[in-house]
Amino acid sequence: MNVWDIIFTTEFGYMIFRVTTPILFTALGAMISRRAGIMNISLEGLMLVGALFGVIGSAYSQSVVVGVLSAVAASLVMSLLFAWFVLKLKSDLILTGIALNLMASGGTVFLLSVLCGDKGVSTSMNSLVVPAVELPLIRHIPVLGEILSGHNLLTYAALVCVVLVYLLINKSPLGLRIRSVGENPSAAESVGISVVKTRFTALVFTGILSGLGGAYMSMGYVSWFARDMAAGRGYMALAAQNLGNATPIGTFLSSFLFGIADAMSSSLQVLSVPAEFIQMLPYVTTIVGLILFAVNRKRKSAKARMKL
Repeated sequence: MNVWDIIFTTEFGYMIFRVTTPILFTALGAMISRRAGIMNISLEGLMLVGALFGVIGSAYSQSVVVGVLSAVAASLVMSLLFAWFVLKLKSDLILTGIALNLMASGGTVFLLSVLCGDKGVSTSMNSLVVPAVELPLIRHIPVLGEILSGHNLLTYAALVCVVLVYLLINKSPLGLRIRSVGENPSAAESVGISVVKTRFTALVFTGILSGLGGAYMSMGYVSWFARDMAAGRGYMALAAQNLGNATPIGTFLSSFLFGIADAMSSSLQVLSVPAEFIQMLPYVTTIVGLILFAVNRKRKSAKARMKL
């Protein structure tokens, strides 16, 4: 079996959509906060607490809806905590984000240990999974139906969120305020727009979307919570929105690119290649994406200086 026999299959195409889902949710949330002028480094932590509380909520209530809402609520609280430190207490957003990520990494393990006596995986908790959906017309189309139909409901929700975020940012009064605050906070303040309030609102959206990404990790991609299961996807999401130039469509395409790299890291392990080399593909893609973003930003800055 060679690389092409693995990549050019419907199973690989199906897997790309599966692994892209949590990255896409979180990248859209990161994009909104960035358009408001806030680079949210705490995405990894937001996904982790969302994943854990999704399992806790569904296990104790035996309701998928309660599980997803619990994930969103936990991530939202974490995002508001980030907003409080950065916007109210004026702490450094990089250090705050790193601190919250570390707190989430250790705190989720501690809470898991308290609830079920296990510091690794929540297999002893009877948590639920968001159901998969068969698309009525598309599922009968050869090849395309096998790739697009039968996904978890949250996967389709992530695709819908791309459209909703586009409308929010580009077609709504709130989106105009978010963009104005991110581009020129002084000018926005001068016309009566509250910069702090607008940025708080943007971080609310970040928390909600990251919570959905975390819920998918533990209630869609797998059916349990594992220690540090975000596995760098929060940072991939941050890189994806940067590479996508903080636009909904660009963020979607960049997330899809990172999803391809993540899918390859899983699928290509059957080849006679060191597993460590295959598993580093998503992270190499993240670094390359950040380099491309930096080069593109430097080029734009140089053009702007030439015009002046």
